[in-house]
Amino acid sequence: MFRWERSIPLRGSAAALCNNLSVLQLPARNLTHFGVVHGPSAQLLSAAPEGVPLAQRQLHAKEGAGVSPPLITQVHWCVLPFRVLLVLASHRGIQMYESDGSTMVYWHALDSGDATPVQAVFARGIAASGHFICVGTWSGRVLVFDIPAKGPNIVLSEELAGHQTPITDIATEPAQGQDCVADMVTADDSGLLCVWQSGPEFTLLTRIPGFGVPCPSVQLWQGIIAAGYGNGQVHLYEATTGNLHVQINAHARAISALDLAPELLSAAEDTFVHIWKLSRSPESSYIEVEHCHGECVSDTQVCGARFCDSSGSSFAVTGYDLAEIRRFSSV
Repeated sequence: MFRWERSIPLRGSAAALCNNLSVLQLPARNLTHFGVVHGPSAQLLSAAPEGVPLAQRQLHAKEGAGVSPPLITQVHWCVLPFRVLLVLASHRGIQMYESDGSTMVYWHALDSGDATPVQAVFARGIAASGHFICVGTWSGRVLVFDIPAKGPNIVLSEELAGHQTPITDIATEPAQGQDCVADMVTADDSGLLCVWQSGPEFTLLTRIPGFGVPCPSVQLWQGIIAAGYGNGQVHLYEATTGNLHVQINAHARAISALDLAPELLSAAEDTFVHIWKLSRSPESSYIEVEHCHGECVSDTQVCGARFCDSSGSSFAVTGYDLAEIRRFSSV
């Protein structure tokens, strides 16, 4: 069971974007950082365990060549083996900051040359894999940036071409050392999933076809892909083969966020957040799913939800037209 803890106030509502919450825990300082997008700015907040906000910072998208301020599509902390970077994706490009948002270390402008006059140009979907940061784009390409141990000498090392429609989300998990390990998955607006092996050169291992609805959020768990879809379903696939293990009719409306720590958290536009326990049957190796908890954030279009710690003992929720971050902790 979880109970509602003290909320963290925001300067304004979170934008109605999927995956609109990023969380970075700093156990050594007993702090948790939260990042939320609203229009042309991102709010960064630091809070103590009891929810008392200690600091706030606002970041803005780099202007670029346009006349109006560009909208931010996502903010996400990328935990690399040797440093943590804060990545901001917008309609103009990709900004990378030191983890507290104090210093911008890299800027990559999006090339709109391939876009038609009616296409929106944007970056969306952010994840770290080893010493790389991967960011999705409107064209379906995934940009792979090679990150040095320190300093601003960040290099665009590769562009992955597996999708034909805009990227929605990217998920990774640490490679376990096996050959052909599937350690990254990318999702797009058509519902297509591409499974990759990361490395000096990324390799496309398999494609999992969509079925007519977008896939706004994905996660990876011990070689299993958890994919949340626009029809409210969560599918669990074997990453290496693409075989479907489990189909969960989790929500009545579109999934807006998934997270893992180690249970699976799903949030959707139906106001509900659910927590599911995943396990493998020792006899059959099939994936087993057990519903652990459901929480209703009443009258709220939930647009972001994340666990606040690696044990999954607390989680946070953002919603459209909700000027606070709701926090829940286990009892």
